[in-house]
Amino acid sequence: MDVLLDIWQRMTTPHAALQPPTTWLTVAGAALIVLFPPVWRVARHAITIVHEGGHGVVAVLCGRRLGGIRLHSDTSGLTVSRGRPSGPGMIFTLLAGYPAPALLGLGAAWLLSRGYDVGLLWALLAALALLLVQIRNWFGLWSVAVTAAVVFGVSWFGSAQVQGVFALLVTAFLLFGALRTSFELAQSRSRRAGSSSDADQLARLTHIPGTVWVGVFIALQLGCIALSAQLLGFGLV
Repeated sequence: MDVLLDIWQRMTTPHAALQPPTTWLTVAGAALIVLFPPVWRVARHAITIVHEGGHGVVAVLCGRRLGGIRLHSDTSGLTVSRGRPSGPGMIFTLLAGYPAPALLGLGAAWLLSRGYDVGLLWALLAALALLLVQIRNWFGLWSVAVTAAVVFGVSWFGSAQVQGVFALLVTAFLLFGALRTSFELAQSRSRRAGSSSDADQLARLTHIPGTVWVGVFIALQLGCIALSAQLLGFGLV
């Protein structure tokens, strides 16, 4: 009981905002992670976790039955849901993946703007725990477990400064990483026809070109970045 009270107190106690130099360096660090290919190849697994989790959450909200989630070592993933193969439920489920990391980043920015660094980290832990029970392959279990262990380690053992820096790093990484995946999608679609990407599946369901859907993903992600910058006081909008 004391442990739960301690966790609740940590979650609901606002932290002081980071100093501007630390904030800018942290955001620059997140951008470097996304832009530096050797690091991105590893970090991208976290974006895939959120991407597939987005499919899963929206599938359930749309009344579909979630069959499970697989995460692969090449950073791809697969979310299986049962229900009508067409219609609004399927469209929203497919639409959810690419914007999910940016929308999560926007929600994280809102929490950070109110000083709830630790609350954000524990919210992420809760989401990872819920996701873990839906994973259906060993690599996926390992990926989610390692991610959860890192978040828990920082949230439980890190100082207030470390927690604040890590929370902002995760937030900026989600926002920038989501945008990069959409540009990667645009490049991969230009190199091969007949893709089974989310954009191409949406195109087949809606008769709206896949390129338009990629543009929708990017527009949503840019909107999340702009709103997050405003929430965090970067003055970009």
